[in-house]
Amino acid sequence: MFRPLSFCIGLRYTAAKRRNHFISFISLTSMIGLMLGVAVLIIVLSVMNGFDRELKQRILGMVPHAIIQSSGPLEDWEAVDAQVQQHPRVLAAAPFIQGQGMVTGGGEVRGVMLNGVLPEEERTVSIIEDHMIEGKLDDLVAGEFGIIVGRTMAASLRLQLGDKVTVVLPEATVTPAGVLPRLKRFTVKGIFSVGAELDGNYTLVHMDDAAKLMRTGGKAQGVRLLVDDLFAAPKVAEEAARGLSGRYYISDWTRTHGNLFQAIRMEKTMIGLLLMFIVAVAAFNIVSTLVMVVTDKTADIAILRTMGATPGRIMRIFIVQGAVIGIFGTLIGTALGILGAVNISAFISWLEGVLGHKFLSADVYFISYLPSQLQWQDVAIISGSGLALSLLATIYPAWRASRVDPAEALRYE
Repeated sequence: MFRPLSFCIGLRYTAAKRRNHFISFISLTSMIGLMLGVAVLIIVLSVMNGFDRELKQRILGMVPHAIIQSSGPLEDWEAVDAQVQQHPRVLAAAPFIQGQGMVTGGGEVRGVMLNGVLPEEERTVSIIEDHMIEGKLDDLVAGEFGIIVGRTMAASLRLQLGDKVTVVLPEATVTPAGVLPRLKRFTVKGIFSVGAELDGNYTLVHMDDAAKLMRTGGKAQGVRLLVDDLFAAPKVAEEAARGLSGRYYISDWTRTHGNLFQAIRMEKTMIGLLLMFIVAVAAFNIVSTLVMVVTDKTADIAILRTMGATPGRIMRIFIVQGAVIGIFGTLIGTALGILGAVNISAFISWLEGVLGHKFLSADVYFISYLPSQLQWQDVAIISGSGLALSLLATIYPAWRASRVDPAEALRYE
């Protein structure tokens, strides 16, 4: 008796068995549609967040956030290194030599990005040391012409530790025997795996060996920077280079991998918008459900009106009924979405093992597994949108119910 009359009658209408089973079926499908829409939207956005996270942590943990280089070999890279690290937003800096070439081994050939590094400096700006599966970064010793390759490349060329590979540069050398490509034999010193496209085309050698191969006079080509904020890398690199004497060129990750990052963000926005339409369709199915309920309960509404129920109270009765469908559908969908987002990576890995098929190949995609990162902000937005759409869908049917004329409704009863 202490509960509001509108709330009590609305709940009773929701739970009561109806003579028209089709109305009950429509109510159930509305709730299930809303539940599935919310759950799928949470899972899909969590997967997109996972791809976004992996892009930042894996690929951008390997490639430079920003680089500073001159038009030729860097005469005094130690001074440049020390000066750019004085910038408060530069966490670390390391010299490098970089070039493109081909690696041959096991009867196969692959195009590679050859990176000359100093092991003691490289570990401060790269995550490579945390992803070594064989060997270690310190195995790169000047003069030994060792090379570290990715797992995908090692599998493609059938390489193991200690195997020999030939590095060929796209530069010709004129010799008495004619024009010959520049090449050098290297020994595999390590294999890394970051689960990304870099596993197939990224190699590391000692900077002194790279300088001899590329004939840079023992000097670095530039300095790579690790900054505190990825999105501030262009500005930080420009500010750090501004204090250097001489003419330098700067570049950053947005020029090399920015298109991939932008594509993921755009896909997340578009997929979220499209799936939200599914939630909207499911929510507005409540409209048809309540319209049919109002038609079925016309006599009951008329009796309530003759007993003194106001149009506002009648309207609240059907708002409660529609809200119950929306709230239960949204809450159950949110719970299923959270459960699915947390376990989707493990489920896909299990499914790949059962089917014996790899859904995401590192040769095609930039990571080789399905990541997921649940963000509570997304959950709140999706759940709130589902509830808001559900409540909005109840307004018109509830208004129609409040406009029922008791005399007209009871004329033939």
